[in-house]
Amino acid sequence: MSSIISSSQTWKRPPVLLKSQRWRWIIISGSVVYLILAINSVEVDWFRVYEGLERGWRFIQGFLTPDFSSRWQDIQIGLIESLTMTLTSTVAGVLVSVPIGIGAARNLAPAPVYMFCRSIITLSRSFQEIIIAILLVAMFGFGPFAGFLTLTFASIGFLSKLLAEDIEDCDSAQIDAIRASGARWWQVVNYAVQPQVMPRLIGLSLYRLDINFRESSVIGIVGAGGVGATLNTAIDRYEYDSAGAILIIIIAIVLVVEYSSSYIRRWVQ
Repeated sequence: MSSIISSSQTWKRPPVLLKSQRWRWIIISGSVVYLILAINSVEVDWFRVYEGLERGWRFIQGFLTPDFSSRWQDIQIGLIESLTMTLTSTVAGVLVSVPIGIGAARNLAPAPVYMFCRSIITLSRSFQEIIIAILLVAMFGFGPFAGFLTLTFASIGFLSKLLAEDIEDCDSAQIDAIRASGARWWQVVNYAVQPQVMPRLIGLSLYRLDINFRESSVIGIVGAGGVGATLNTAIDRYEYDSAGAILIIIIAIVLVVEYSSSYIRRWVQ
């Protein structure tokens, strides 16, 4: 009995990746040295940090005493643009993502279609929204149209990838049963795949709606329309009380979308 207790007290979990303790210490030491060198390579202007703290405190004061009236007309226009871009880009992204996601599922699409759709997803996921927004603003000019295209492009990569993975994880027994009955390809998709992935697709679409609204505030800084442009103008003019009002409105809308999407997902499931 005592031998069993002593052996259980001295048991150690075996290593997952590296069994050699020497190599583990070498990698850990190298990582620590690299982290120290990386931190030392960062140039810090402490005077600029001191000035930034003062401006940060002024911004916090403006956030605590928001001004909704001075720039309300500009805020209203920016919010309408952001909400319009968010809704339209999400709908367009879902409509385009569904066929691409089906084509990117290995268990439904032939190899050429699979590779083509996966290439589209990879291209869409390779660039961050702000980079696409800068490019599209240079092509189509300032305004919400560039923001709409940016958010739609980003939604395609996000939704298509997750939808394709959900389709590949579907219960193969249902798919095989529909195929065994002599159903065509689109009937397999409609009767075997669609019932399994539809609740997940609705949840992902609502989640992307939330993301698109937050991203619309970011891409507006580079001229792609939305409330982000109004926020950037307020900060440039040191109108921190107006900037605080804009941030409060953004937070409120995000909370409403979050709670609404949670309710809809529970209702669908």
